[in-house]
Order: sequence, then structure tokens, then C-alpha cells
Amino acid sequence: MKPFSVKDISIFSKALLFLGLLIVQSMPLYMNISFPMEFWIKQIFMYVLWISVFYLTYKIIIPTLLFQGKNGFFFIAICILIVSVLYISDTFNSLINLDAILNQHFKISKKDNLQGALISNLSEIIITLLIVGASTVISVAKKLQVETQVRQNLEKEKVTSELSFLKSQINPHFFFNILNSIYALAGTENQPAREAIYTLSHMMRYVLYDTKNNLTTLTKEIGFVSDYLKLMELRITDKVQVIFEKPTNVKDVEVAPMLFLPFIENAYKHGISGIYPSYIYIGIEQSEQLLQIEVRNSIFENQTLSKEESNGIGLINTRRRLDLIYPGKYELVTTEDTLQMEYTVILKLQIS
Repeated sequence: MKPFSVKDISIFSKALLFLGLLIVQSMPLYMNISFPMEFWIKQIFMYVLWISVFYLTYKIIIPTLLFQGKNGFFFIAICILIVSVLYISDTFNSLINLDAILNQHFKISKKDNLQGALISNLSEIIITLLIVGASTVISVAKKLQVETQVRQNLEKEKVTSELSFLKSQINPHFFFNILNSIYALAGTENQPAREAIYTLSHMMRYVLYDTKNNLTTLTKEIGFVSDYLKLMELRITDKVQVIFEKPTNVKDVEVAPMLFLPFIENAYKHGISGIYPSYIYIGIEQSEQLLQIEVRNSIFENQTLSKEESNGIGLINTRRRLDLIYPGKYELVTTEDTLQMEYTVILKLQIS
């Protein structure tokens, strides 16, 4: 049997809630008492009002306040909602003159009328709270199920990629031994080749060992970027200007490994030319609570990239990683300025 999806469970929960509310509103039918037409109009009106309360809470109040950690504002919003329901109900009673009609129909005294009004208000408060509670439970359950599903999908993708990697992986020790042999063969007279081999081995060590953990230090990540830029100097011409600015005093916070690389790779892929002058700017800034990387690169006339090409698989996967590792704690903005002929990526991470 196919398991229920998030959408199926959400629809079933709402249907069950609305059916229960309908039963509650229809209960006077089973009391063997005749009620005036205005009473049933009020019952229908309150049913519609409470459904509106549910969706207002479900679609707006919970996502914008509760899920953003604004618990105080969430409590205030619910209080305002309850008062609003009582006010709207009382206003509707006045519009259809319900109190006077019920008093005349049942010959209710002033004392009994006051008690009835208090009971009516109390029942409306309780039902409103139950609806708010139900919408909160459904929202939280849906959010947890979606997050679980995302994690399961990412785990499956991770296992698949790891299996593919293992099938083609060269033993790391063998790989480093070969690099050392090539390094020795390069000889002292070919210093650029020796430096390139050393930088590559340093990068491979980082990729194979340091990225096994979910987090690495900012110093190591900046060092990896520096090594990458050194190797990329071998393939660019003097028409390309590369500027790399980094903090002078790095506060060693933990970051996800190889998080900056997709933005830099994207700049080298689309932002350099062997014919026209071009540039790449990479700036990393750090404050007490914020870490920012900005990557800018030149774009060229007649260079029309689709959204998929400009974002690239690497950038799409990076955004998915950010959603998982830094949920609600990052801002990623990409802009393309056709006047300045410049493409910019800015990533801001909350590190407090």
C-alpha cells in the first residue's frame, strides 16, 4: 500500500476538523427544540468565520510568527484573533437582531439572557482556541513531515553519490604517493610545477579528509579557496584580473566545508575570457554575528545564459545544503547588471 503523502494527511486532517465543527454547529437539531431562522443563519455564519480563522492561522500567523521564533507576537496575534471573533459575532447578532428574537421566541428573562450571553461568549472562545490549536498541530506536523522527507531524500542522494564515488575512488594513500613521486620528478628547475603539485595535494587532502565532517573551520575553508585560486592562475591569461580579499584576523568559526567553492567555480566558468579583459572579485567579510562572501565577475555582450546555466547544478545544490544546514539563517542573492556587465553573488550567514 502506498504511504500517505504530506498533502493527503493535510487534506484528511482539515476535512476531519471541518466535519467535527459542522457536527458541533448542527447539534441544536437533535435537541427537539424549535429555533428561529436567524439562529441557523448565525450558526452558518460562525461556521464560515471559524474556517476563516483556521486558514488565517494556518497560512499567515503560524508561518510568519510561530515558525520564525516570534512566540510573543504569536501569543498576541491569537489574543487579537479571539477578541476579533467575539466582536464580529456580537456585531452580526446586532445586525440580524438575534438577541431580541431569541428572547421573544423563548421568553427569556434579563438575568437568563445575561447568563446565556456569557455562555455563548465562552463557547465561542473555546471553539476558537480549539481551531487555533488544531491548525497549529496540523502545521507543525506537516512541517516536521516535510523536513523528515527532505532529510530522507538527501540521505538517499548521499548514499547514491558515495557508492558512485567508491566505485571510482583511487586509494588516497596511493594517490598521494603518486603525487609525491611526480613532485620529485619535477625537479628543482621546474618550481611552478612543484608548487602546483603541492597545492593540488593539499587541496585533495582537504577534500578527502576534512570534508567528511559536516563542519570545518573558516581558516581551512579560506585556505582551500586560496589553493584553488593558485591552481586557477595556471589556466588564465593576463587579460583576467583576480582579486581576493579576506579578513586579516579570522575568528575561527565553524562553517560547512566547500560552501564557497560553487560561487567561485561559477565565476570562472562564466566570467573570464581569453580575448576580452575580464575580472573576478572574491571578498570574504566577518563580523561578530555575520559571515559574508561576495563574488563578482564580468559578463560579456551576446552572453545570454538561461537561469539554469547561470545558477548551475553546483549553485542549486548549494542552496539545498544551505536550507538544510542553515535554515532561516542565511541570505543568498544573485544579481545580473547588464549596464555594468557584472554578475554578483552575495551569501550572508548568521554565525552567532
